Amino acid sequence: MKTNFSRVMEQIDPAPLSRWQLGWLAAAVFVTTAGYGALMPLLPRWLEMMMQDASPGEIASHVGMLSGAYAAGVLVGAPLWGIASDRVGRGRILIMGLVGYVVSLLLLLRADLPDVWSLYLLRAATGFFVAAVIPLVPALVAAHTSEKLRARRFAWLSGLSLVGFLFGPGLIALADVLAGWLGHSETDPERLTQIVILLSALLGAITMLGLAATLPSRNSLDTVKTKSSAPFRLWDVLPLLGLSGTVMFVLSGFELGIVLQGQKHIDLSSQDIAWMFAECSIAMLLVNGILFFTSILENTEPRRLAGVGLILAIGGLFVLGQHQSQLWMYAGIGMMATGTGLILPVIAYLAAGTDSQTLGTTMGSLAAAAGLGQTLGSSAGGWLFGVVGQHSFSWLILPLGLTLLLLGTHSDRWTMATTMPR
Repeated sequence: MKTNFSRVMEQIDPAPLSRWQLGWLAAAVFVTTAGYGALMPLLPRWLEMMMQDASPGEIASHVGMLSGAYAAGVLVGAPLWGIASDRVGRGRILIMGLVGYVVSLLLLLRADLPDVWSLYLLRAATGFFVAAVIPLVPALVAAHTSEKLRARRFAWLSGLSLVGFLFGPGLIALADVLAGWLGHSETDPERLTQIVILLSALLGAITMLGLAATLPSRNSLDTVKTKSSAPFRLWDVLPLLGLSGTVMFVLSGFELGIVLQGQKHIDLSSQDIAWMFAECSIAMLLVNGILFFTSILENTEPRRLAGVGLILAIGGLFVLGQHQSQLWMYAGIGMMATGTGLILPVIAYLAAGTDSQTLGTTMGSLAAAAGLGQTLGSSAGGWLFGVVGQHSFSWLILPLGLTLLLLGTHSDRWTMATTMPR
């Protein structure tokens, strides 16, 4: 039996994206996640140089709040960019976002930053402009992709974002090499961070030029008319927004806990922590590869996939909360990453099925929910780690456990969300 979604899609003949267009869109996701993934492991040491009298607990709190500032920028920007893109064109807004991303990174290189609060402002600005990339790349891909290819392309995009995050430690390694060539000490956190920022901005500028040269000049909905279009209704996508916000709350707290592990394990360097992030990305990438090369995403009930992901993530957090060695730490990271790597593509795939004329608004709302979760999770994670150390991972089980309970006891509400009128 055909769903409302299938009938609407039959009315749409999307102009397909060329390989170059799809490649540059994927690059936009790649460079923004790579920039974030490269800077995260460097923040504690950078802050220690800026705030030499600060205690380890204060540094942990600032790392969390800086991550929260970035996520807050995404939270504020995502719905605004999404609404604007539905009106003036997704391509234009995407280019504007990348321009702002590059400029906000370059401003971090100023040697006369007055205090740490300027760093907060610039990280929030970077998040605000990244919010024009996060929802609009999948919106553009969805608008120009047939239903039969959509699941695979979304799994591919999700995988590219993880590859970008995985590439972040590679930027640190490259910055190490460049610092040596320039005659600087490879252990100088300030110089290393500046080179990483410069490399991230350079990748962003190249991607911006590539998109400007290849993107479709107009939205597909400028040239395609559907027989019916349902208005955007927040209630319809509320379960997806709640799931996205909760998962990102826990994921950001989990990532922050990894960054701050150096305070518990004094033998861990920035490079060691970067490799933990690399393991996290590899596990997520493997899950996305399975989704890409199989039909699991299309043929399995989304509620079941999300439930399996939640169980794996809960198990990983339990192991991390109790670990006594680096081996168990890596095991917990792998389980947590596998679980969240299964949930996030399910959310994006379901959101992509909304009406094409409100797709930007839907994706913007989804990114805003993720940004809210990330903001709260970063702040709570930094505070929790400062109070209870590694046991903060155990506390993060609570929101996932509650979500799993709601998923099992409110299956009718979830079904309504996944079969909403399109």
